[in-house]
Amino acid sequence: MSRLVVVSNRVAPIKAGKAAAGGLAVGVYDALRQSGGIWFGWNGDISADPPINSEQVGNITYVTLGLTKRDYDQYYRGFSNATLWPIFHYRIDLARYDRDEYEGYRRVNQMLAQKLKPLLKPDDIIWIHDYHLIPFAEECRRLGIRNRIGFFLHIPFPPPEILTVIPPHNELLKTLCYYDLIGFQTETDRLAFQDYMTREVRGVIEADGSLTAYGQNFRSGVYPIGVVPDEIQQLGETYKGRRHPMRRTSDTARKTIISVDRLDYSKGLVERFKAYEAFLDRFPEHRRNVEFFQIAPTSRSDVRTYQSIRRQLESEAGHINGRLSDLDWTPLHYLNKSHERRILMGLFRSASIGFVTPLRDGMNLVAKEYVAAQNPEDPGVLVLSRFAGAARELTSALIVNPYDCIGMAEALDRALRMPLAERRDRYEHMMRAIRAADLSAWRDNFLRDLRSFVSQPRE
Repeated sequence: MSRLVVVSNRVAPIKAGKAAAGGLAVGVYDALRQSGGIWFGWNGDISADPPINSEQVGNITYVTLGLTKRDYDQYYRGFSNATLWPIFHYRIDLARYDRDEYEGYRRVNQMLAQKLKPLLKPDDIIWIHDYHLIPFAEECRRLGIRNRIGFFLHIPFPPPEILTVIPPHNELLKTLCYYDLIGFQTETDRLAFQDYMTREVRGVIEADGSLTAYGQNFRSGVYPIGVVPDEIQQLGETYKGRRHPMRRTSDTARKTIISVDRLDYSKGLVERFKAYEAFLDRFPEHRRNVEFFQIAPTSRSDVRTYQSIRRQLESEAGHINGRLSDLDWTPLHYLNKSHERRILMGLFRSASIGFVTPLRDGMNLVAKEYVAAQNPEDPGVLVLSRFAGAARELTSALIVNPYDCIGMAEALDRALRMPLAERRDRYEHMMRAIRAADLSAWRDNFLRDLRSFVSQPRE
């Protein structure tokens, strides 16, 4: 079996059961843990002369390096997170473009490819992850690397009308064509990519379903990222019978709503808080009988838009609690820090509602984790945004539009009133979908297709 080499922007050795921020970290770690291999990328350090570090943890070799301040500002804070992230999440209003930042983005991709090359063996399979590294394969090909290289996009892919807002969109998308296989979370994302390739650059869909564009032949596919349901179930059960870590003993009769997100404007947190306030106003019979826990660890704290969303959330949480709380009841608990994964799974299991309402999301593994953590005999209800990739699979959730405040409030009321038999039916249907597309299926299907695809000769 050829060795798996994973390349992602951020790499941090993860200990089993510990917190991991975001679906990429969880998914890649679990995939590598099962197969073994190398995980290569940035370690989060910023220094003038960053060295390469190597650390073996179990069957995973973490090979990491730092970035210079200039590279960090242009590649990471700049083009990746001030241009690509908002535009790929349909937020043109929050995007900016700076030519120097784009050049920095290309420069760091070139540097990373150069650092990776000496570590490679001829039969290694290289799996590149996410929007920070779109040009990575082209840089590898320029260095003479002929290994099979696949790319998986964890975030949404926007339609051409939005993507073309990026001034160098043609140059950027051309670099994707140097991958052998490009994977997306949903068919909607894949079709948007295919639409761009056929409309903007006159790419051709071949008889075997592959694409030819810019003189390159490659394949695209849909590979919804999954979870490990049995492990999540076990983690959730370890909290069975324990006191809820965020609940006073006298409050055990209260039902809980839980949300867990990175602190990001794409997650719809402000809209969610407003919907919860509308729920308590429209259905006052639930007051004092329910509490909402929002866990939102800080991310990208030095990016201005993230500082703004944090201030908005703190203001909204203070407004709700100041207006509605009582001496023995706090309606909203907003925790701006991370928690261990085993604790989160225990919280999911004990919560009556999983409230997952991003404005736009590639997949959203929290939705799948919440369902997998439930007690099959007495499961909670998932309230899920239609704009999360998970909504394509978890069709038995209560699907909501996160821009509809009252609609979300009504969904919370319906979830709290839902009979046990209906909750079980919905849970069982969603678990079948989760097991059919679990993490192993995501990894195995992608790598199978990457290994089997034979492209036409490249220029």
